[in-house]
Amino acid sequence: MRLKADLWVSAYLNRLRLADIPAYVTRKGDATAGTVLVKVALLDGTARAFERGYDMATGARIWRLMSEGAERDVDALLSRAGQRDPDLWVIELEDKTGRTLLEEDGLT
Repeated sequence: MRLKADLWVSAYLNRLRLADIPAYVTRKGDATAGTVLVKVALLDGTARAFERGYDMATGARIWRLMSEGAERDVDALLSRAGQRDPDLWVIELEDKTGRTLLEEDGLT
């Protein structure tokens, strides 16, 4: 059974707050089954975007790099994704070192 999107987002935002990583919901998707993308702005004009996927070898859920580069290019990609998927959530973080906490237990 999958965790509802809005519950996952709420828990993730709480973990980020506890780690002093500024985070914002920049696009709110479907509360039950929306896909979540995570963007981290490195505060130097660049950014990275992550999407959840599967490791085909193990079947495990993982976060993989979707895009990285100029922040405006990453933003354009996320905007196009939102046009294709009205249920999409986008969480934006700000961290010079690129911390996302996505590798932590419970976030995959």
